[in-house]
Amino acid sequence: MFIQTETTPNDDSLKFIPGVSVMGEEGTAEFLDTRSALASPLAIRLIGVEGVSTVFYGPDFITVSKDSENPWSIVKPEIYSILMEHFSSGQPLFRSAEERERAGPQDTRILDTDSETVAMIKELLETRVRPAIMEDGGDIEYRGFDEEGTGLVKVKLKGSCRGCDSSTVTLKSGIERMLMHYIPEVKGVEQVLDPEEEISLSEFSKLEQKLSDQEQPKDSSMAQYMSV
Repeated sequence: MFIQTETTPNDDSLKFIPGVSVMGEEGTAEFLDTRSALASPLAIRLIGVEGVSTVFYGPDFITVSKDSENPWSIVKPEIYSILMEHFSSGQPLFRSAEERERAGPQDTRILDTDSETVAMIKELLETRVRPAIMEDGGDIEYRGFDEEGTGLVKVKLKGSCRGCDSSTVTLKSGIERMLMHYIPEVKGVEQVLDPEEEISLSEFSKLEQKLSDQEQPKDSSMAQYMSV
């Protein structure tokens, strides 16, 4: 068995392609911690590898994300070994059919209660956006549409797109532009963040501000020197 890897826009995420079906046509599944990974014997082993932060199942690939402190040169061999052992043994991906069904996204399933606008949004996300994002080892989850107010579509980026520096570009220049082009009622797209991601972004902004404040005096001194 030969497992291929592909890089993603996120340096801390790698896409592993085992050459066999993973989730197939049953959607995707994401595991953010040990508790959620209990539904899948493979996920619980992968999430147990030192440095691994999240595991994402796509139709025919698995995206593994790690923290920045552990290099791929150390993490990747163990992931390879676990994947080889799992897919060679023929073990099921989930502990039960019920857990497999619950793991797949239900967000873009069009409901009888959906308005025409919401149905169009879901259709575009499912047929146009999701396949493109999966190419990069990620996925998108529909979280709602403020039809009576702001006209904002709320989405959640998953897999390699979670926490990726280019995710804002993906949202604004890709997803938002397309939805606004086809659906006039859509005025914008907003990313929904988990509490952990909000804290991380907040700390990063504080660090950027601190560095900026430290550099300011140096810039002023240089400007004064050059003006002499």
